[in-house]
Amino acid sequence: MKKEPVKAKELAPVRRSNNFSEVVLGYDEAEALAEAGRCLQCKNPICTSGCPVGINIKKFINCITQKDYKSAYFTIREKNDFPSICGRVCPAEYQCRKACVLTKKNSPFASPEAINIHFLERFVGDYGMKNKLEIPLEDKNKLSKFKVAVVGSGPAGLACAGELVRAGVKVTIFESLHKTGGVLRYGIPPFRMPRDILDFEINYLKKMGAEFVPNYIVGKVKTLDELFAEGYASIFLGLGAGIPSFMGIDGENLCNIYSANEFLTRINLMSAYRFPEAHTPVNIGKHIIIIGGGNTAMDAARAALRLQNMNKIAPDTTIVYRRTEVEMPARRLEIAHAKEEGVKFEFLVKPTAFIGDDKGFVKKMRALRCELGEPDSSGRRRPVDIKGSDFEMDCDIAIIAIGLKANELLTKVTPSLKIDKYGDIVVNPETMETSAKGVFAGGDIVGGEGTVIEAMGMAKKASNSIIKYLLQQ
Repeated sequence: MKKEPVKAKELAPVRRSNNFSEVVLGYDEAEALAEAGRCLQCKNPICTSGCPVGINIKKFINCITQKDYKSAYFTIREKNDFPSICGRVCPAEYQCRKACVLTKKNSPFASPEAINIHFLERFVGDYGMKNKLEIPLEDKNKLSKFKVAVVGSGPAGLACAGELVRAGVKVTIFESLHKTGGVLRYGIPPFRMPRDILDFEINYLKKMGAEFVPNYIVGKVKTLDELFAEGYASIFLGLGAGIPSFMGIDGENLCNIYSANEFLTRINLMSAYRFPEAHTPVNIGKHIIIIGGGNTAMDAARAALRLQNMNKIAPDTTIVYRRTEVEMPARRLEIAHAKEEGVKFEFLVKPTAFIGDDKGFVKKMRALRCELGEPDSSGRRRPVDIKGSDFEMDCDIAIIAIGLKANELLTKVTPSLKIDKYGDIVVNPETMETSAKGVFAGGDIVGGEGTVIEAMGMAKKASNSIIKYLLQQ
């Protein structure tokens, strides 16, 4: 008999849209057992093929059905060091859930929804955190003489460090900002990634022996060659993609036009939503426009709307996207949450200019209506301008969320690192080794923006290669 999927509890929109508390509350034990009971325990669990780090999904879900949550936790941690993080931010609908046999229309077990693997992973990860479960470290004898430098403490850096520390390697993680976590901290708002969860996972790495060095820009303070000279046997680069892209239209340099990177960094890293208790402010206005269709755009819009509510400004936050909702790369869950909270959407709209007042502050956005043409290189139908469709929108805050690219601060002073035309580091896709001997890389600095779990998958591959490299020394 087909079983209905168990929906995770959420804060009601009216309760959550004026604060930064976590929106999705996850499963309790009864709900986790009910959802795990939907799993068919396939002979050939193709869901695992959809997981970038290869979690044994069938096994950990079966452990849940047996109420053996400890074994479920250790099963996940064999492949993923951060289940509580990934259970919250992984785009599972495009990965493991997409591969679930329940989504196959020709299956006799076809269901309205795949197993909520990510919510089950979150349940197990939170169980391990609450019960202080610890992973045993491997025999340190072979690798304890080596130390490795990890540049960047985002998902790629943390994942690589976790694998290496578990294998007995001494690891130092260098972070350019004053707090660790990379994009997990400065890019993702607390209503999606509570800070106590992130801090727990980072502190767990510290307990395992990883050393963190904040406020340290590799490429400025020290070069890669200088790190090697200090005795590091290998280096992993998890630099991320930190330079925002802009549209290059008139008026884009007016005051109160933010990159999503700056806007979210002020809110998430510097806690601008708690100003003046926190020292960093962020401007907020009556008519806020966010340009873009990815998860970053959703995060920026939902954060902006909360700030309007918290400042008792009638919420008017609009996402402008040049294609339709179907083509939006954002998670369906995030789009749904944004709509529930009151974010407006303008589809098939292309910004053409910003208009300011005599003091240099943005006041309006000029735009064109579009229609969809033939598919472009991304596989999505290309937006085509409709002549004569010009119109204007009120706009006193604009947030540009159309993507990020590589920061070349390190690569420009490291000629031995080969980069592509986008500034991303070129690696051997099998080993993640760069053109510089002993230097490996992964995450958004390799191939551009991706998901947290994709970055971790690359880091895991890199850590395996680093271990092999060290054993050959």
